[in-house]
Amino acid sequence: MSAPVWPAVLGRFDWHALPFVRAWENPTANEIIAAGAGAVVVLSALFVVVLLTVLGRWGWLWREWLTSLDHKKIGIMYVVIAFVMLARALVEANLMRLQQATAINDPGFIGPEHLAQLFSTHGSIMIFFMAMPFLTGIINYIVPLQIGARDVAFPLLNAIGLWLTGAGAALMMVSLVIGRFSTGGWSGYPPFTEIEFNPGVGPDYWIWAVTLGSIASTLTGINIAVTIYKMRAPGMKLMRMQMFCWTSLCTAILMVFAMPPLTVATVLLALDRYLGFHFFTNALGGNMMHYANLFWMFGHPEVYIVILPAFGIYSEVVSTFSSKELYGYISLVIATMAIAALSFTVWLHHFFTMGQSPTINAAFGIATMTIGVPTGVKIYNWIWTMFRGEVRFSTPMLYSLAFMMTFVLGGLTGIILAFPPLDYVVHNTLFLVAHFHNMLIPGTLYGMIAAYTFWFPKAFGFRLNETWGRIACACWVIGFYLAFMPLYVLGAAGMARRTLAVFEPAYRSWLYAAELGAVILFCGLAALLIQLWVSIRQRDVTRVLAGDPWDGRGLEWATSAPPPEYNFANLPHVEQRFAFYDDKRKNAPYARPPHYNDIEMPKNSAVAPIIGIAGAATGFGLVWYMWWLAILGTLVTVATVVARSFVRDSERIIPAEEVQHTEEIWLSAVHRARPIPRELEMTQANQGLAEASV
Repeated sequence: MSAPVWPAVLGRFDWHALPFVRAWENPTANEIIAAGAGAVVVLSALFVVVLLTVLGRWGWLWREWLTSLDHKKIGIMYVVIAFVMLARALVEANLMRLQQATAINDPGFIGPEHLAQLFSTHGSIMIFFMAMPFLTGIINYIVPLQIGARDVAFPLLNAIGLWLTGAGAALMMVSLVIGRFSTGGWSGYPPFTEIEFNPGVGPDYWIWAVTLGSIASTLTGINIAVTIYKMRAPGMKLMRMQMFCWTSLCTAILMVFAMPPLTVATVLLALDRYLGFHFFTNALGGNMMHYANLFWMFGHPEVYIVILPAFGIYSEVVSTFSSKELYGYISLVIATMAIAALSFTVWLHHFFTMGQSPTINAAFGIATMTIGVPTGVKIYNWIWTMFRGEVRFSTPMLYSLAFMMTFVLGGLTGIILAFPPLDYVVHNTLFLVAHFHNMLIPGTLYGMIAAYTFWFPKAFGFRLNETWGRIACACWVIGFYLAFMPLYVLGAAGMARRTLAVFEPAYRSWLYAAELGAVILFCGLAALLIQLWVSIRQRDVTRVLAGDPWDGRGLEWATSAPPPEYNFANLPHVEQRFAFYDDKRKNAPYARPPHYNDIEMPKNSAVAPIIGIAGAATGFGLVWYMWWLAILGTLVTVATVVARSFVRDSERIIPAEEVQHTEEIWLSAVHRARPIPRELEMTQANQGLAEASV
């Protein structure tokens, strides 16, 4: 290994930390792929910088987006981060599947360490930097609108959460260009991540990226919970909230209690690596099972953190596109709360093979099966909502139907894994990989894409192209079944997960099918990008300024599309569960208020970007032992927080005249629009005013 370059400034950096240098000196397929990935990151960043410079949009980007405290813009930026990270994670998934498909009695084209990095980054990204930002973005955008609020409870804290998430994602991307990532899996288990076993920078990248993300999620959970508890419109009682608000509230509570154990685990692991502590080592009183317990105290509630918002989304979509009130609202609320509570009782089922007593295994096996009961309640309620409804097979509805069928299949395999003896047989095989993807892809990813398609017209004022939406949906569904159903067979046959090479020729056809499925899944992402491009080009004929293209029920549909910064000119008064929907049936949903008032909104602030950039710099400095950079980043963060505490002029006033002008433009569009029946809602005739069902 070459000597570090200028260690006083660059720490342990040396030229071999760059994948381009490694590929130049050793041009194997393995190194060329790594260099190609780094080149994509660098060229993409340069393209964005050059494009913004040529268009002269830096000032606009800074003023309108990066320093904004508007919950809607913050939500959109979260979703953008999620899509960028999803693209990288899907490429890595394809590489892993291709390696296994080509490595049958053959070494393949990826080395052992590189494969370990791929499955570590793939899992870490999909959980921490795809699912979490995606659901946080959707919640950020929709929940304040659904509860009739003008913003979240803590707008600046909201922006800080976004930027800390971005900082963690940035560290993940930088690891492609400088250094290598962890080989310890998405869970970061010691001893694989201890300094004696892995002295490189990879585990440190994982520690600080995940720590930044977990702190951000904790702040977000507090913000969402307080917003729902304290910011509801007059008359908006808890039992009058939309189902998505209920699932968001339970998700926020899970974030508040489940994310700190993860933060504690990563910090203790950092103390082991940096200061020679022995929390998780095999010597001097350490025990790696302490780490495993801390991680899964987060890890299993995390499953429900990422899936509960999707349950809320499916509730909104199924009700809207069935033209029916959600069946069994109260039972769904109770089931949601039961899932949230039970999620903390099942973490030990991850240790069925680790030697605890049969009594403990039995208790946690029963708890694991019990949590399936409230989930089943939801499935039945959605089915009964569709029964005798005016069901329209829109793209969000197709995702919802695909979820229900696929999720039930995954739930059946979960029952198998809830039996400790059966879990012992298939533990650490591809059967387990198939199961958790069977739950998370239809459960979370389909839900997030359904939400993106469903609420896109609300956020941007024009509908997405339906044809390309259906193509994308078909790719995601077909790709999923091809990519993961063969893994059940392979796992039952004994193929271990994270396997570099395969020595059983009978596995060949199943591995080929799985690789084909991975390719089709990537085509699903490409179809979403094409859908967005086509929709932007067609936006002049698909505008829905009136704001209610689907005959929605929640208050989010009672505003223009996109909504103004202040959401509502006058806060709505809610007297029943579906106040806006009831107003539409009474033909008085868009009455002009008797007067308009000045509205106070938070000013833009550079605090969050500064903290995010300083957080990323601190993490990078700690990874590379650039102590000056880590200290500087920490000092900048502290100084920014202190300086912000002296700021008193943090609000701005939107004059009543400006509010009235904005509202009159929208109300004029509403009165010009023609109410559209269900059969025309996907056509150019839809200007955002759906014909209310009786």
